[in-house]
Amino acid sequence: MQAQDVDLVVVGAGMCGIVAARFYLDVHPNSKLVILEKDTCLGGVWSSKRLYEDFWTQWTVGTAEWSDKPMSRPPEDDIHYEFFKAKYTTDYLENYVDEHLYAGRSLRDRIEFSTTVKSIEKVCGKWIVTSDAAEYQASKVIVAHGLTSIANMPDWRGKQSFDGPIIHQEVFGQSSVLSSPSLQNITVIGGGKSAADMVYASVKAGKSVSWVIRASGTGPGFLLSPKGKGPYKNAFEIGSTRVAGTLSPSILSPDTWWTRFLHRTKVGQKVTNAVWVGADKETCEDANFDGRPDALEGFANLKPHTPLFWENCAGGLLNRADFWDTVAPNVHVYLDDIVEVKKRLVRLQKGQDIPTDAILCGTGWKTANFDFFKSQDLAKLGLPHQFSDEPAEQRELWGQLEKQAEPEIIRNFPMLANQPKHHHKAIHTTPYRLYNGIAPLDDNTIVFVGYFTVGNYFKGAECQAIWATAFLDGKVKLPTREERQIEIARLNTFCRKRYLSNGELGNFVIFESNFYTDRLLKEVGLSSHLKGWFNDYFRPGTAQDMAGLKEEYLARCGGG
Repeated sequence: MQAQDVDLVVVGAGMCGIVAARFYLDVHPNSKLVILEKDTCLGGVWSSKRLYEDFWTQWTVGTAEWSDKPMSRPPEDDIHYEFFKAKYTTDYLENYVDEHLYAGRSLRDRIEFSTTVKSIEKVCGKWIVTSDAAEYQASKVIVAHGLTSIANMPDWRGKQSFDGPIIHQEVFGQSSVLSSPSLQNITVIGGGKSAADMVYASVKAGKSVSWVIRASGTGPGFLLSPKGKGPYKNAFEIGSTRVAGTLSPSILSPDTWWTRFLHRTKVGQKVTNAVWVGADKETCEDANFDGRPDALEGFANLKPHTPLFWENCAGGLLNRADFWDTVAPNVHVYLDDIVEVKKRLVRLQKGQDIPTDAILCGTGWKTANFDFFKSQDLAKLGLPHQFSDEPAEQRELWGQLEKQAEPEIIRNFPMLANQPKHHHKAIHTTPYRLYNGIAPLDDNTIVFVGYFTVGNYFKGAECQAIWATAFLDGKVKLPTREERQIEIARLNTFCRKRYLSNGELGNFVIFESNFYTDRLLKEVGLSSHLKGWFNDYFRPGTAQDMAGLKEEYLARCGGG
């Protein structure tokens, strides 16, 4: 197979891959760039294949866009507290790749669909990227196949004998489960937002619905009210302010008198704790888990097991005003493990048999799979790998660095010293060891974007794209290798202390998203997104805050 020579290969045409390719081409418009996408359509989670009627965004009008192209406002019937149906994000991405032209070719023209990457290997200073259709030789690579590319499907005893569909939320929109008259008894598995969406949709379709959440898992997720407070229209606006971010203890937030007061004084910790306890209380009051006379038995099983502060479970913002009123009287909720499925039956560990015609799995995603790299390269690149694949001296070094980081974290954020009793979902690999969650320690020709869980994916993806381009072009003034290694260990340790199970991989920064993106832009030397301390801290961020970053970047770093 003759390798095609290109300047840059982007793996994945989801949100992060699209904007990474766009910004690189903004800087290098004549670059030979190819995007390899395993699916038949673009968008990842937001692709046309994954849409269904009750799929809504977790972001709002004005934030769900990139700085160079505003999104048209959806019809008011499809907006709830400024949140909107996911199909408008899909439309936005589809139009985006068509409208961005470089050297006469659009972003869409550069996407190779239905192309699975088989291997990525560096040979004589060049990356050889081999797919099932072609081979590419590239100077640089951006990997962006995402955290939600491999569905996590349970493997129950008797699964093969089940006489009905078992489908993951990934393909829920393509299925005929809700429209089929022969499928009346629906069992939904999972405790997060995707499971909640499928429960709601199934009830609205007139189905008899059972909702099973594993007792051996992290429990039901927080399903939060989208309502705002004071001058803020909705909960996302509140969360997108930097002042809200300061209420979360974080090594990414600035070390100011305000954050020191909040997290290092007893009075400040009481204030911070009161805010988080208030959010917990409000969520439970909205649901009214114990006070609904029409609720079916088991409704109280939807109470989260750990406080919202710790973010140990899946969850999200509700987009339907009647969600709880719909679920409480119509859904049987079980907090139990499935031990077996039979012809038209789901059997629980406690002995309950649930008549079931179809099983819908809101069971999340497997850890991102980087099996197109050789196992020995995973460790070199800072990607999660088996502990047995790591040299003993490296394992000892990282262990020492993390051990050294913990006392400082606890000293600065005493609230993290005593984690609550919780189910801890262990991982079986090392965490990510990428600087800023993007760059390997020892290779400046490859980056990984989209592997950090942040609050606003549009903003996070665009800022990662900017930093990644600067890194690949040698325009980031990096700390020394030792300093970067210390910082990686520090962040991994923080994530584990702060976010419990969700923090195990060292890539979860959902409450400090603004400070993470601020760090990325600061390292590139950009500041046009900042609008003065009051606006920066109290005004909700929008995509248009970053509208000047491209021009600022080109003026500072130049193009090619």
